Amino acid sequence: MLPVLVVIGTGLLLLVKKDVAWVQPPQAVGTGLPPAVSFEQVLEAARSVPEAGVGSWADVERMDVRVKDGLIKVVSRGRWEVQVCASTGAVLGSAYRRSDLIESLHDGTWFHANAKYLVMLPSGLVLLGLWLTGVYLWVLPVLARQQRATRYTGTTPP
Repeated sequence: MLPVLVVIGTGLLLLVKKDVAWVQPPQAVGTGLPPAVSFEQVLEAARSVPEAGVGSWADVERMDVRVKDGLIKVVSRGRWEVQVCASTGAVLGSAYRRSDLIESLHDGTWFHANAKYLVMLPSGLVLLGLWLTGVYLWVLPVLARQQRATRYTGTTPP
């Protein structure tokens, strides 16, 4: 029951991650101009936010370049997100990013690398089996009533 509860709870949080700033920082909007900053300027912008803990590229987990939005998201190894304008290099916002942690709880990798296969996958299969048997047990009386109605009247009910 506990793995299913974790999957349901984290799944609900992931569904609303774009709407709840506590889960994932709201996305800022850049100037909309084509990207004009170098990676070094992006690194300097990330360094300017002390909470992010970025001193070098080794502290950066990933970068997400959103050309259409004129935005570059820098996510540090400490899960801090710094949003940088792609054309000016200005820091548009920064906040702690919990969605990655919630995702790793959701798929089980936070507990152990094999937990998703040894715990979460079997839990999901059991839940799927319960759903299928539940649908069968729900449909069974409906089919029985239809058969009885056909037997007594000789016609199929609408």
